[in-house]
Amino acid sequence: MRRIIFNMPPRSMKSMCVSVAWPAWILGNQPTARIIVASYSQRLSEKHSLDTRCVMQSSWYRELFPEVELSTEQNTKYKFQTVQRGYRIAISVGGTLTGEGGNFIIVDDPLSSTQALSETFRKRATNWFDQTLISRLNNRKKGVIVLVMHRLHQEDLTGHLLSKLKNIWHCICLLMISENKEIIYSIKKPAHPVSVIQVARSTINEYTSNKTALRARPAKMLYSREEGQLLYSVDEGKKEVKMIKAELGSYAFAAQYQQNPLPLSSGIIKLEWLKRYRNFPDNLSHVTQSWDTAVSTSNSSNFSVCTTWAKAGNKFYLLDVYRTKLEYPKLKEQVLSLAARWTPHAISIEAKTSGQQLVQELKASSDLPVIEIVPHDDKLARFHQIVPIIESGKVFLPHQAIWLNDFEYEILMFPEAHHNDQVDSTVQYLQWMRESTSRVAAIRTL
Repeated sequence: MRRIIFNMPPRSMKSMCVSVAWPAWILGNQPTARIIVASYSQRLSEKHSLDTRCVMQSSWYRELFPEVELSTEQNTKYKFQTVQRGYRIAISVGGTLTGEGGNFIIVDDPLSSTQALSETFRKRATNWFDQTLISRLNNRKKGVIVLVMHRLHQEDLTGHLLSKLKNIWHCICLLMISENKEIIYSIKKPAHPVSVIQVARSTINEYTSNKTALRARPAKMLYSREEGQLLYSVDEGKKEVKMIKAELGSYAFAAQYQQNPLPLSSGIIKLEWLKRYRNFPDNLSHVTQSWDTAVSTSNSSNFSVCTTWAKAGNKFYLLDVYRTKLEYPKLKEQVLSLAARWTPHAISIEAKTSGQQLVQELKASSDLPVIEIVPHDDKLARFHQIVPIIESGKVFLPHQAIWLNDFEYEILMFPEAHHNDQVDSTVQYLQWMRESTSRVAAIRTL
């Protein structure tokens, strides 16, 4: 792996491990390695540089790596060098690197918590990373880039990198409070893990002299923890963590400690209105799929989305979200596939360009319970009509799902989010249920 993201809580020694100890270890194994380390401020970056230099000047390090010697010609906080011409450079995000290159690039906390609230600072960090920092790799194919940070915003550098269509990044995400049983393995995951964070053994390939590190070994369990277990011990345990959450607020705690950044309450929907479920209620009934179809698959267009819901009493449970960009023939195939999977009592589709064609063909070629939806109000007005349903605690989301973060972000940011396709699908379902309660009994049963 040559592109790795570590998302970890504050005070978890991530900087000490990745920005201080790891560069010292790299230079110990290969004194000619060239390392660039960036942080949000030059002062912080230089502190890490001094700490690395302190490690390398220690007696135990020199005993462990006797051939490594720091050069007296280049030995500053900004840049220190070995006699073998390897070096470690300390810069800030946005800094210049003219004439410098590296085999290893480390980005450690590219934004402060205050900077992350500014769109200007967020874009400055992502643009600098994309346009300046990556170009400093001596060999783009063989060079290694590591980002280590706690999450601060949906559009921070981690969010930016993971949102790219061709995702080449391996993300290792460690929560302060485990949300499920976790097992961390070396090299490769076993056949049937309970819940696995796949971690590959660190290697530096052609930059290391330890060739045995490159040989594949059987998977080995390195660490495990139970649901609710803290990542590291604190003086007063969970009581202290609750105090931290109270001091930071739920949004900052979710981002920094649980690596689950949510938007500030600038939208209409509040996070606390959305309830959670771990298991499906026994009395689930009336499974409904709500489709919001996109007109095209261009980069600027919305996605085609299907939300699958079930009703239990007067409460509504979101079971699944399917979200992608598909041309029409493939879109129809996916509608049929999801219908076969969930066997819905109703499939609601908005009667717009692609949706209208979809409704007509499905009614003509299948016995699916397709319902054509013709909206009469504008999007924001329809959204406000279903807000009371959510605010009254009648909408339940799963405790955990791979699509959950994107769904929460979109509904909490509405109407400011870039995309609103998941919101449109949700509004369509809740509005249809609100207006057609008397017709639910007429929908065909399983």
